[in-house]
Amino acid sequence: MRQIILDTETTGLEWKKGNRIVEIGCVELLERRPSGRNFHRYLRPDREFEAGAQEVTGLTLEFLADKPPFEQVVDEFLEFVDGAELIIHNAAFDLGFLDYELSRLGERYGCMADRVAVVDTLLLARERFPGQRNSLDALCKRMGVDNSHRQLHGALLDAQILADVYIALTSGQEEMGFGEAQAALQRPAAMAEFAPVAAERPRIGVAAAEQEAHLRRLETLRKKAGRALWDEAAAPN
Repeated sequence: MRQIILDTETTGLEWKKGNRIVEIGCVELLERRPSGRNFHRYLRPDREFEAGAQEVTGLTLEFLADKPPFEQVVDEFLEFVDGAELIIHNAAFDLGFLDYELSRLGERYGCMADRVAVVDTLLLARERFPGQRNSLDALCKRMGVDNSHRQLHGALLDAQILADVYIALTSGQEEMGFGEAQAALQRPAAMAEFAPVAAERPRIGVAAAEQEAHLRRLETLRKKAGRALWDEAAAPN
């Protein structure tokens, strides 16, 4: 299975207001393990940041001035992600921006849903931890993922962190090492093998007085009922 952990940084919160992508970060997983292949590009947005957006990312227009616009990296980006399963935290946000960028280039690129399947880790987290905070930072704390080096939002860094969160979030008992223990609990216990006992069973003796009392009791029953069940049980077959 080929999966791509994806994150973007933008000039603002809404693509409908003309905000643009300024950074794309992707981490490739093969069979749920990092392959070592990443895709990372800073992009020139050709517009101003909205208030507060620069503080979140630490990026500036000066830094991005010599970076390529989206249209110069789109083919390379799509080649990297085509046919993969995209893992995104709050997928509606990133897909909205990506589809907006594609739409600016004409109909020939279509939309992301034409090319990839998508898993939203925010939805996964809400199902697993309903009613709790499920931001990336909150999940790192809850799942034991180290994000101490995350001082600012960065697309590649956040994708790398999200990869660890996703693996932890979706690891079943088999991957966590409990599979064998659970299987052992579900297996019927092996029957213990015992060596046959050679010794004879102990014989229990009856005192003479008890035997006489028993016979008197049987005789009384015979007189009252005409018979005693003990006689039938003791009779040979």
